[in-house]
Amino acid sequence: RYGSAPFAGLVTAASVFPGLLISPIAGALLDRHGRLRLVMLDYFVAMAAMALIAFLAVIDVLPGPLLVLIAVVSSLTSILSHVGLRSLFPIMVPETLWERVNAVDSNGYVLASIVGPPIAAALVGLFGGPIALLAIGVAFGIAAAALIGVPDPAGRIATTGRVLADAWAGMRYTWRNPTLRGLGFSITFGNLAHGMVTIVLPVIILERFGLGPAVVGLVFAASGITGVISSFAFGRMDTRGREWALLVWPMVALVPTIAILLVALAQASVWVGLGLLVVEMLIVGLLIGPMDIALFTVRQRRTDPAWTGRAFSVSMAFNYLGVPFGAALGGLLADGSIELAIVILGIGGATASALAAAFLVPREHTAAVPATARN
Repeated sequence: RYGSAPFAGLVTAASVFPGLLISPIAGALLDRHGRLRLVMLDYFVAMAAMALIAFLAVIDVLPGPLLVLIAVVSSLTSILSHVGLRSLFPIMVPETLWERVNAVDSNGYVLASIVGPPIAAALVGLFGGPIALLAIGVAFGIAAAALIGVPDPAGRIATTGRVLADAWAGMRYTWRNPTLRGLGFSITFGNLAHGMVTIVLPVIILERFGLGPAVVGLVFAASGITGVISSFAFGRMDTRGREWALLVWPMVALVPTIAILLVALAQASVWVGLGLLVVEMLIVGLLIGPMDIALFTVRQRRTDPAWTGRAFSVSMAFNYLGVPFGAALGGLLADGSIELAIVILGIGGATASALAAAFLVPREHTAAVPATARN
């Protein structure tokens, strides 16, 4: 609609970054006030935001600054659903089944990545962007309705009774936990590449190759196909003592995988280049499976159960910081040179991620940091 890769990156960053900033408060609220109610709140806010954007776009009253403002407001609750659901699993499920439930969790997102992009691309192609956004809003509404009446499981909570004090304690706990701190640096560098790809891949397909939005959706869906297989395969594995290897080696393999984007851009034939993009996304899907299982499980094992809301909220926000920065910087760099964006944010981010995981994430399985040591 706006014809600008930098603006696309800005809107993407605006839809993510503000919510990450308030993650300590979100975590304190999740620990104190029931996770499922706050998850439903986020879904309703997201539904309203999508509907508002769609309506304003249809009547052609959607200037760029207003779109950014709506994205910022909707992002403020987004951390509640991301953390709220994931922090429930170690409370509800015995530790012996954590790998399997984490595989189900991962595949929920992976299946969405298979189905979502082609549907969105088809809706944009047939009916336009506003209708596609309205459909996304309806999906959020259905998700909220599905949680009505679901009981919130009880769990042990370490609290001071004050939200801001709990939020600060959650930040201290996460920073002083060597596993959560190491994961934060590692995953956020890797997410620089992820954020870059969300902007650069559509630019390559739409502008360099001259193909339609449906192709963008299908290429993104390719990673989901292999991701489902990979997640289920590694979800059956007992990861105790293997988390470091399952995390680090796929990160190392991502470096040459992202370099395939450069090879695709160098091809004289559009269809050869497109085929290489599909291959790259298929490999990414295979690598994401073991990384997700290892990430989710090691975070659960090395976090005190009384701190899951705050620790997971701060940890996941730390991990995700690379996405808005990668999207914003990727849009700016791609406006001048797509190749430069891939080298700096893609290959550079993936390399830094692998190095951080190798040297900052403890290899040995250690007990969760005691809650009493953090107060």
